[in-house]
Amino acid sequence: MTGGREILHKMKERACFIPSMPDSPDTRGKGGASKRIVHGSHLVKGKSNHAMEDCLVCEFKQVNNNELGLFAIFDGHMGHDVANYLQTNLFGNILKEHDFWTDAESATRRAYQTTDKDILEKAFQLGKGGSTAVTAMLINGQTLVVANVGDSRAVISKKSVAKQLSVDHEPNKEKEIIESKGGFVSNLPGDVPRVDGQLAVARAFGDKSLKRHLSSDPDVVIELIDNDVDLLILASDGLWKVMSNQEAVDCIKNMKDAKAAAKQLAEVAISRKSKDDISCIVVKFQ
Repeated sequence: MTGGREILHKMKERACFIPSMPDSPDTRGKGGASKRIVHGSHLVKGKSNHAMEDCLVCEFKQVNNNELGLFAIFDGHMGHDVANYLQTNLFGNILKEHDFWTDAESATRRAYQTTDKDILEKAFQLGKGGSTAVTAMLINGQTLVVANVGDSRAVISKKSVAKQLSVDHEPNKEKEIIESKGGFVSNLPGDVPRVDGQLAVARAFGDKSLKRHLSSDPDVVIELIDNDVDLLILASDGLWKVMSNQEAVDCIKNMKDAKAAAKQLAEVAISRKSKDDISCIVVKFQ
């Protein structure tokens, strides 16, 4: 492998990137209307001194005669090893659950816990870092299963109105729970609240040294994709720190090209002085 191909290969390795599979064909959603689903993604390394720590999944695949759209943002901290492990294993663990097709919410919750246990057992290989996660599984173009730990976020647009599906797990919001486990939340001037003075989210995968005080229980929501749904955005906090949900929807609602829309969101975030890694996925229901 030489020249441009070698450079491209190394760039994808650093970005922990799974290439997008072809867009979904026309899918007959709720109400009988035919929708074409297109998707795209974009990653931008932030201005910090460490390597890119975000990873993503953005693909369609056939499973048991069902069409699954698999979309995820993994925002690593203290390295990208945990995020990379999630990228490779989390969806597989969810689909291994025996009741996924009948009770996707319970299956997803268990798989998140199982995956976190695996990560903690592999801490010697994966290191002491961790990762937030937001995952979205689109089943046959009709049912969207969203789960998250941390502050990466999933937002849908219904008739151009933003609706947040994930929950931002901020330490201050879960202070009582953290303290009941023997931990504390710091609130130093000029800094964000942190669990035990270290981590700026109350839930995450990994982080073995904080796990006694840190949850990996996901929030899970199931959303039916009806004719009012225009688009879905998944992004790391590098976007949401500088942009509201509605601003993000307004920024791309008239764009048909999902990949260009994801790039546009990242570029606007950079123009607003976001210094963090930015990873973004856009799914358009046309």
